Amino acid sequence: MTPAEQSRLAAEICRLAPVVPVLVIDDLHHARKLAEALVAGGLPALEVTLRTPVALDAIRMMAEVPGGRVGAGTLMTPADVKAAKAAGATFGVAPGATDRILDACAEYDLPLLPGAATATEIMVLLEKGYTIQKFFPAEQSGGAAFLKSIGAPIPQVKFCPTGGVSLKNARDYLGLANILCVGGSWVAPKDAMMRGDWAAITALAAEAAALR
Repeated sequence: MTPAEQSRLAAEICRLAPVVPVLVIDDLHHARKLAEALVAGGLPALEVTLRTPVALDAIRMMAEVPGGRVGAGTLMTPADVKAAKAAGATFGVAPGATDRILDACAEYDLPLLPGAATATEIMVLLEKGYTIQKFFPAEQSGGAAFLKSIGAPIPQVKFCPTGGVSLKNARDYLGLANILCVGGSWVAPKDAMMRGDWAAITALAAEAAALR
């Protein structure tokens, strides 16, 4: 899969909803209910970060939820890419971009949102054909003001900013012409998951889905 094809598919996923939940799942029993709650609230694209021992199994379970599109986040190695694809991930997200990660996503046909945080990183990815990128860590790297500024000289690239994005500042990003969606963890608070309060998570998802 070429970078252009990856970007086309990544754009389709990013346009499903204004927010892509960034999920850290510690308890596998939460996986399916969490996916169902978020999809019911209007957030079908779900990023499961590969930061816990159950993450890949969670992706397998969540991939079975009707209406959901489950991806794998925090891809760091080609082995991560291979395992994510095998688990049923339909897209990948990386905090940065290395040639090994890019090559692995091309090899395993996994649409990637490669991470960038500077003009040079954005330009390098654009030269390779990636027109849809993750801007990370968003708030710490200049936030909406940076993305507004970078949109003038590099209008070809659209972004999914992640990192420090919340309900409070999400509209600052979503109002920009070069933003397709934002990534955020606030829609799936850990305390709500621990309580099994899926209705609360659905309500947060619906609030996020209405941001645009």
